[in-house]
Formats: sequence, C-alpha cells, structure tokens
Amino acid sequence: MIEDLWTVEPPAPLPAADGLFGVSPDAAHLNHGSFGAVPVPVQRAQQRLRAEHELDPDGFFADLPARVGAARTRIAADLAVDPDRLALVSNVTEAVAIALDTIPFAPGDRILVTDHGYGVVTRAAERRAAETGAEVVEVELPLDTPDEQAVREAVLAAVDERVTVAVLDQITSPTARLIAGPGLLADLRERGVTTVVDGAHAPGMLPAPVDPNADFWFGNLHKWAFAPRGTGVLAVRPEWVDRVRPLTFSWEHDRGFPWNVEWRGTCDYTGWLAAPAGFELLRELGPEAVAAHNAALAGYGQRVLAERAGLSPLPATPGVWMRSVRLPAGCVEAEQDVKPLRDEVWQRLGTRIAIRPWAGGGVLRVSAQLYNRPREYERLADGLADLLKG
Repeated sequence: MIEDLWTVEPPAPLPAADGLFGVSPDAAHLNHGSFGAVPVPVQRAQQRLRAEHELDPDGFFADLPARVGAARTRIAADLAVDPDRLALVSNVTEAVAIALDTIPFAPGDRILVTDHGYGVVTRAAERRAAETGAEVVEVELPLDTPDEQAVREAVLAAVDERVTVAVLDQITSPTARLIAGPGLLADLRERGVTTVVDGAHAPGMLPAPVDPNADFWFGNLHKWAFAPRGTGVLAVRPEWVDRVRPLTFSWEHDRGFPWNVEWRGTCDYTGWLAAPAGFELLRELGPEAVAAHNAALAGYGQRVLAERAGLSPLPATPGVWMRSVRLPAGCVEAEQDVKPLRDEVWQRLGTRIAIRPWAGGGVLRVSAQLYNRPREYERLADGLADLLKG
C-alpha cells in the first residue's frame, strides 16, 4: 500500500491543462477534494446557459425537465449506469437524506457506519435512527489498517442479525481509503444488508464507479468530474426505483424517479446542464493521463510531508488522487483544534488543506489536480516542519 512511497517521483505537468483553471497562482490549493475547482471551459458553458435563461425565463423553464433528462442521460453514460435509475441532486448531503428517508426502519434495527465516514453523512444516519428507534453502530478501523481485505473483515465482523443497513464510504474523505469495495458490497448483499454508499470522490476518479451491488450510491461531480458545484448524482438499484421518497413534492412527482427527485421548482439548474461538459473535457484530456498525473502527484505530496515534516504516512489506495498523513500526538485531537491549525497554515504558508481530528493525532489530507505543482507540497512540508515545532 505505501511500500513504494519513498520512490515516488513528481509527474511532469500535462501541457493540455495549461490555463484550464482559474485558481489563484499566489496560493497553493491542495484541497481540491473538498470543493473542487471548475475548469474555465465548463464555467463558460454554465455562463452561456445562465444568459440563455435570462433571455426567456418562461421558455427556459418550460423545456427544462426534458433538458435535465438529456443531461442525465449523458452523465449516466459516463458513469456506466442506467439513466432510469440515476437522478441528479445537489450533493451527497441531499442524496443520503433521500436514501435514508426511503429505507424503512423498525425499532431495534442497526445502521452500521465506520469511524472513517464523512461527519455529515454519519449525522444523517444518527438523525434517522433517532426518528425511527433504530441504532447507529460505529466500526472502528485503525488508521494503519493495511489493506482492503482487513477492512472487509472488520466491517463484516460487526454485522449481526440486527444490522439492516450499512452506510459506507467508497473512498473515505479524511483518509483517502477504499472501504466499500466490490467484495464487501457483495458480502453485505449476501447477508441481506441494505447498502448506502457515499461515493463523493468517485466520479471522474474511478472508472465505472457505480457498483451494481450498492442499493443506494451517490457521488459529487464537482470534485473530480469537472462539473459546477451543486452537481451530484444518486443511483438506486432497480428494486428501489418505485420506492424512492423525494425530499420535496413537485409538479414532476407523478412521473416517479428520477423526475420526482430532480425537480424542485424555481432553482438554478444550469450547473446540471453544464455537467456533461466536464466529462467531455476529461475525455479530451485523456482519463488515463489525468489519473496517472494526479495519483503520482498525490503520492509525491505524501512523500515530502513524510520526509521533510516528519509526518507519518497513512496507507494509500492505489490510484486515488488524495493522500493523508498523521499529525503528531496531541495535535488536532478534537474538532475545536481544526480551524486554528488550518487557518495558520493558510495565513503563514498560503496553502489550503483538509484536516480531520483524531485521537492520538489528527489527519492531514492533500489532494492533487492538474493545476497543482510539486513545489506546493514541498513548501507545505517545509513550513509544517517549522510550524509544528513551535
């Protein structure tokens, strides 16, 4: 998993990516995994749609459901999923609410989550449990858990006859690890467990990211698929299609899924309509070239943080465009410690990073995108070495 860390070399920049992003060159944006950065051509596509919208608002809205459906069909092809079981949503926060509101729970049922899960998704599970009399059970996965098989065994060991639902990350946000792999999802399905998969980081990064064994799968397109923010997707297995409960009632309600989930009245849908342009740009750049560049650069970033700042590298899933390191014991072990360090790194080092509190020492995550350069990780590593001393 990390055995080749010390030999990772930085990749050469992709010439085709020059000028594609508008991020400030005066700062190091090493947190693409949180909010993304919309490529300039996709920004322009959305701007054209907004201009069209303002020329004739009534006409734009009259044709909008069909246009959203067409955009969904194009996106579904890029995700290798049936468009009739895919809906556009704003983000995974909305998607998990739809999934959990659709699943029936009885008092005493257990919802399985892991301690690597995204906080808001776990809190959504806790709220649903409180409403229905169910219970949330958290599986602890040590930060140094060595491989996918060990994760699989730990999750399955926590499944008993009361566990009816498992809410699992495909790629974890804080630790950049694969959790809901094909083997684990197949095992859970065999045991009759309904699976809710948070694939926030999968679209654009993983080929064919929608696992057919996932009952509910959702992902964001604004992170790695070059889409405008506020663009996500929710995929459901066929047996759930007619049971999906949308968060709001709309004029498209009687058409059923996915229309009843997508339509929410007077909203800005231009991000959804522009999202196929993000996938088109990814194809033009070459998905394999982008993947090779970003994975190598993330690995190099982890290497220099370990070598120069003395931080402990966490096991990495090959091919993922993020890497995490462990902060020293006593550093960022509670939520209130996150913002002060994150702000100090920004103010003193001009760098954006992600930090997650963890008992025994917090977790620092860096991302890699085409606009990043090796020197940005080097500057962060050198600065952290001094900052953490005093």
